[in-house]
Amino acid sequence: MNNLLNVSLSPHAKSSDSVNKLMRNVIIAMLPIMLFSFYYFGIGAIIVTLVSITSALMFEWIISKFILKREPNLSDGSALITGMLLAFNVPSNLPFWIVMIGALVAIGVGKMSFGGLGTNIFNPALVGRVFLLISFPVQTTSWPKPLDSFTSYTDAVTGATPLAILKEELKKGEKVSDILEKLPSFMDLFIGKIGGSLGEVAALAILIGMIYMLATKTITWHIPVSVLGSIFVVAGTLWLINDEKFINPFFHLLTGGILLGAVFMATDYVTSPMTGKGQIIYGIGIGVITIIIRIAGAYPEGISFAILIMNGLTPLINMYIKPKRFGEVVKNGK
Repeated sequence: MNNLLNVSLSPHAKSSDSVNKLMRNVIIAMLPIMLFSFYYFGIGAIIVTLVSITSALMFEWIISKFILKREPNLSDGSALITGMLLAFNVPSNLPFWIVMIGALVAIGVGKMSFGGLGTNIFNPALVGRVFLLISFPVQTTSWPKPLDSFTSYTDAVTGATPLAILKEELKKGEKVSDILEKLPSFMDLFIGKIGGSLGEVAALAILIGMIYMLATKTITWHIPVSVLGSIFVVAGTLWLINDEKFINPFFHLLTGGILLGAVFMATDYVTSPMTGKGQIIYGIGIGVITIIIRIAGAYPEGISFAILIMNGLTPLINMYIKPKRFGEVVKNGK
């Protein structure tokens, strides 16, 4: 009897995955984006990225140590990722003190006020980004031109983003066919030769990161595909109905923060649904809301707001769409 084994409750599963490993894979996947931003925006991108990451780490340490009264744990990489994502969501000429405020809101309000890693409802980086967008609309929507602003920081040469140009020209009553002459080519959109925030300008870099995360099973296909697919379907349907009022769906996919949001922010483990079916519903919601805001809203971009809205609906999705309990008997007896 003394040799009896103690067996824990089922189910019994073993995996080599850990928080540190998953976070490390996300960081590696974001490196191409960071390098592209350094290439296109130079010193400004470097300063903004370093300030954002340093501030996020510092504020998490301070809040953990002196407010939550617990030992800080910066080694899991979550604060580092939040700092990188916040930097990717702002222009390269944003004054450093505004970047620090964004990091404080992202970590202090978006993450630590809910208890820290694993308990936050909303994506922390997007909480910081939206706060800055509302509080400092001029500074956060002054977009440096790539390469022209390589050696400058706050005095960078700025210009409108493709989305802003489209929005403004449509308000004037211009037709899409005439506006296309004023917009970058699809190749420029793909390789990043456009104005915008650090992480939004190179679709190629984001796709490289997505392939890496899918290959390492850091994320699954459900959220990125459902976000991008729903955007393509909704935007494509509108384009087929009236191609002089609505633009080609590929333009939507390659501009603004759609790719960055679909791959790196909507897939946040804590704020997205647990099941594949729930993730598809979640992704479709993000895609539809994004296009509605882009077409009918005041802002030319809508992905940040769409993700935060669906973050708030994630608990409901998890409540009504969840896997069968281990050993559960359903109506058909199986």
